[in-house]
Amino acid sequence: MSNLQAFQTLAEARRSIYAINDQLPVSKEEIVKLVEHAVLHTPSAFNSQSSRLVVLFGEDHKKLWQITEDKLRAIVNDDTAFESTKQKIDSFKAGAGTVLFYEDQTVVKGLQENFALYADRFPVWSEHTSAMHQYVVWTALASQNIGASLQHYNPIIDEEVDSTWNIDPEWDLVAQLVFGGIEQPAGEKQFAPVDSRLKVFGL
Repeated sequence: MSNLQAFQTLAEARRSIYAINDQLPVSKEEIVKLVEHAVLHTPSAFNSQSSRLVVLFGEDHKKLWQITEDKLRAIVNDDTAFESTKQKIDSFKAGAGTVLFYEDQTVVKGLQENFALYADRFPVWSEHTSAMHQYVVWTALASQNIGASLQHYNPIIDEEVDSTWNIDPEWDLVAQLVFGGIEQPAGEKQFAPVDSRLKVFGL
């Protein structure tokens, strides 16, 4: 298999896997190394290196999703209406860990001050930087046969998460990637026609 084929195979393997468990096919230390590699080698706008990642395993992982459940329950405040939400949160708790993706606003503000011409674009480019980190980590997990899905419960959980794990207040939570052993693979994916999404000129 060529390098291109291997890369494309990994890109196809990276799917939203919701049926997960806490039995990982690799060690926690290997996952940390995987995330470290992503932090070091994923590009960022202006080489800002603004992304900050937090990895939660075991009881810390479960605590995150208990915080999320408690926050959502306070909003819904109806056990019947909340049941489907609880089932979803329980499926996340059943996993082995979560990667929290942050963007350091100190870095973003510094770039805005130093490159005033692009000041309004740096928050957008910061989001792009975070998205690339999310994709790299997610795809790397898929390469190890680890299922994952990307969640967005911020800003509802931000304050308590920050206080629980002593997160720098300048770090802005962007997404949560929950991962674990694969109980059930993703279903068949539906694709919109490529010719409606891609234009090529000068070929």
